[in-house]
Amino acid sequence: METLLPIIIQLVTGAIGGLGVGAALKQAAMSAAVKIISGAIGGVAGGQILTRLLSDPNVASAMSGALGDGIGGLVGGGVLTAIVGAVMGTMKKSA
Repeated sequence: METLLPIIIQLVTGAIGGLGVGAALKQAAMSAAVKIISGAIGGVAGGQILTRLLSDPNVASAMSGALGDGIGGLVGGGVLTAIVGAVMGTMKKSA
């Protein structure tokens, strides 16, 4: 259970970040499912990247544990959703 909890936190906060960024990107016609899925995938990726950065002994680990997983998931989900929205907007314009 200790290994699943960080991933669950990253999935949930990534989905929240994806929905938040997706709501801000009105020009890209994205369904809620696309926002949630891209946010969840980005959340896990962002959380894992932040975890790897914080495991470095030279980096201050002020954001370790659930807080780090949540922040990494939120940012990662938002970033990936913004990228997906930009790609979808570009594809819509060229079609």
